[in-house]
Amino acid sequence: MISLALALAAALAAAPRTLRLDYVHTGTASEEQFAVDGLALEGAWPGHPDRMIDHTNLGKYYFEVIDPKTKRLLYSRGFASVFGEWELTPEAGRERRAFSESLRFPAPASAVRVVLKKRDKQNEFRQVWTVDVDPADKAIDRTEPRLRVWAVMMNGRPRDKVDLLLMGDGYTLAEMEKWHSDARRLTGLLFAAPPFKEHRTDFNVWAIDTPSEESGISRPSEGRWRHSQLRTRYDAFGSERYILTFDNKRMRDLAAAAPYEFIEIITNSREYGGGGIFNLYATVAADNEWTPYVFVHEFGHHFAGLADEYYTSDVSYNSSAARPEPWEPNVTADPKAAKWADLIAPGMRLPTPWLKQKFESEQQGIQTRRRELRAQHHPEKDIEALFREEMGLDQKLLDGAEYAGKTGAFEGADYEARGYYRPQTDCIMFTRDPVGFCSVCRRAIERVIDLYAPRP
Repeated sequence: MISLALALAAALAAAPRTLRLDYVHTGTASEEQFAVDGLALEGAWPGHPDRMIDHTNLGKYYFEVIDPKTKRLLYSRGFASVFGEWELTPEAGRERRAFSESLRFPAPASAVRVVLKKRDKQNEFRQVWTVDVDPADKAIDRTEPRLRVWAVMMNGRPRDKVDLLLMGDGYTLAEMEKWHSDARRLTGLLFAAPPFKEHRTDFNVWAIDTPSEESGISRPSEGRWRHSQLRTRYDAFGSERYILTFDNKRMRDLAAAAPYEFIEIITNSREYGGGGIFNLYATVAADNEWTPYVFVHEFGHHFAGLADEYYTSDVSYNSSAARPEPWEPNVTADPKAAKWADLIAPGMRLPTPWLKQKFESEQQGIQTRRRELRAQHHPEKDIEALFREEMGLDQKLLDGAEYAGKTGAFEGADYEARGYYRPQTDCIMFTRDPVGFCSVCRRAIERVIDLYAPRP
């Protein structure tokens, strides 16, 4: 371990620094604007020099770093954002809001041009903002956070691995032992799930100690407010289970202490909840019975841009009657599922029949009871019991279905009962049934792993 630590220090010293562009993203459901909020010079860049360009075609947004003199593309990545989700909510149709966002890339030797793009209605990326960045700018924040960073799991140099950073929120200084235990426990949960299990050695997992002044995080729907370090809270966009932080710059300033490409925020809380936004961060409540499911499910959103395949639970987003083709790899508007046609066996019926009507009937009862339990402020154990009952119904119905485990095009996905299709009858992106990721989701995850952890 000592030699590995020395090798790590040498590798980080030889790597370029990380430059972070902070900006404000503001607008409504119909328009958006951007403004620079500052630049920060972080620690060593953790990525591999041969993996600078993103060819995955994932994300609602995409940014490029370009040498303005030679026009050469130096770096690119796709991502999603809090604004990108918020603009689909009813609130965005009524008022304007602003959100903090950041773009991180290897610090260039000279001035570069950053080009931000967004998908249009035809799913093509179109330029929405351009800004010039000069690494010699005297206003760049060069302060270094003084926080304890420790390795939960280290398998090699950051440049050769996927670097996942765990950040705890709502843990006081007196609860650091619990935070360390939770970080190790949840790391074990992630790498027990295929395909992460098979790719365990392709990852480093880091953790930062960020003690909060108070224990727990805010839950406005219950009238509970906590001054937590990362400002995470439940009830994002009116969804009682959705945990987000809207203080991006604060999170980034703290995260800068560690090498990372992906962030998981673990909240010191009991109630069911979490969230995941592609190439931004994921969250999970540490102490719920369903934490193992939520952690892996939400990390699928964050890591590989996987869409939710369920469609019977309440969500905060407006529906689109146009049924555009999603950019996410595991849902489609195409009943023939050309997106994953190579994984479909010859002769498979498309779209693929399943016990959809019976499933929806069972779900109607479950969701009604769930809303009643929350409205009446029942203890969390009652919600957990309901979810156990729901999982039993799902297993009985889906696991023994005619096309269970087969790849096809099953209608009902992406929050819509009609017009969108998922790859298999069941998947961790569809239900809490411990069936794991489907074939399409596994392939999408492995593709992202290859972007950050190149094979020898």
